[in-house]
Amino acid sequence: MRHPFRVREIAAQAGLSEATVDRALHGREGVRPSTARQVERAVADLQRQADQLQLGGRTWTLDVVVQAPLRFSVEVRAALEAELPGLRPAVVRARFHLLEGQDGAGPAPVAAALRKAVRARTDGVVLKAPRHPDVEAAVAELAAAGVPVVTLVTDLPGSARVAYTGLDNRGAGRTAAHLVDQWLGAPLCGDHAGGPHAGSSGAGLLHDHRGRVLVVRSGGADLGEDERAEGFAEVLGPRPVLEVVDDEQRPDVVVDGVRRVTAGADGSGVSAVYAMYAGAGGAARVLDALAAAGQHPRVVVVHDLAAEHLALLRAGRVSAVLHHDLRTHLRRAARVLLQTRGALPGPARSWAAPVQVVTRFNAPLR
Repeated sequence: MRHPFRVREIAAQAGLSEATVDRALHGREGVRPSTARQVERAVADLQRQADQLQLGGRTWTLDVVVQAPLRFSVEVRAALEAELPGLRPAVVRARFHLLEGQDGAGPAPVAAALRKAVRARTDGVVLKAPRHPDVEAAVAELAAAGVPVVTLVTDLPGSARVAYTGLDNRGAGRTAAHLVDQWLGAPLCGDHAGGPHAGSSGAGLLHDHRGRVLVVRSGGADLGEDERAEGFAEVLGPRPVLEVVDDEQRPDVVVDGVRRVTAGADGSGVSAVYAMYAGAGGAARVLDALAAAGQHPRVVVVHDLAAEHLALLRAGRVSAVLHHDLRTHLRRAARVLLQTRGALPGPARSWAAPVQVVTRFNAPLR
């Protein structure tokens, strides 16, 4: 049994004599199996305590670089700050670079924030940003400097990042399509009873083969959204799909998009909405714009259990929220960075979480 501890330390930890511990460590005769196991547990306890002392002996600094609408960036900050105390005995400090609005748009601010983290002697970076060669080049510079990067929510496969932690985006898109098909019924069926909004103002629409599905996306190169869209298309039945873009800065963009696609829908109704992204406009403006056009979808599926979506869910305007726990993602991201630094045992692994389906019947009380 290899170990870095003195016999005296192990004996004190195990509550045995030094002679007994010495015989157990060297596999000599006369040691009962239960005593040998007691010595093994003592060595394991001492190792765990040594690891904790190592963790608590210094402060680890993580940089969090997020390019997203402010509502999501604020959620990331709150989630990580709530998880930091749980990382003890490791003392972890976080520096946030929340890039939103006109000044935070494009790959240049992301690359600049990553390079700034290197100069500031960061221990690791949690990154949420769209795919772009400039961003991947900056990640490669961090890796060359010995700084690990964990991608959050949307991945950068093929880059020098060490792991991804977040939602299984393809699985989330498939789940959204399954909910739409299940609640709307067969695409050619005109029976409209039994949907999640039955009895609401939209329940009187005939949802035949002309009923359309409106998909709300961002205008950026986000792999997570691409995976959601691919998963959605894989499972969705033969229904016509319309797409609109929700801009990060201008809430009127998604409203104009909804007006445009509904005006050109040849009299077809919008039966369902899948909002895989919520920018400055958000789901509320999408639904308001549809209502103004006389469209009342029976099924509305959105992402992220933010306060706005929770209110829409309780009001019956949203059918389901596809939720993923940011606190869990960020806790895992922090642990991966500490593992990469050798401060925690175990290999650094990616982790894609299955989506949680939240309806008004299992919504949290917050």
